[in-house]
Amino acid sequence: MSEHGDGSAGTATSRGGRPEPAKVGRFARIARYFRQVVAEMRKVVWPTRAQLITYTTVVIVFVVVFALAVLLVDLGMARLAGIVFGG
Repeated sequence: MSEHGDGSAGTATSRGGRPEPAKVGRFARIARYFRQVVAEMRKVVWPTRAQLITYTTVVIVFVVVFALAVLLVDLGMARLAGIVFGG
């Protein structure tokens, strides 16, 4: 909490009592963005190599199974269309 006790963190206020936006330059905002990105990346819990291999295998197997399901439905619909429309 700030020394003001109101959560304003020492920002300037206008006559209406609303906080004025801080005047920060473009390069300062860019630098702050990259500092925040680095800080967030430090919080990331990266998977172990074994977890990564497991997750990758699960994704590949799922994609192959789903592709086969779509293939079977497509072939069935093509055969049905051939029967209905006399192909």
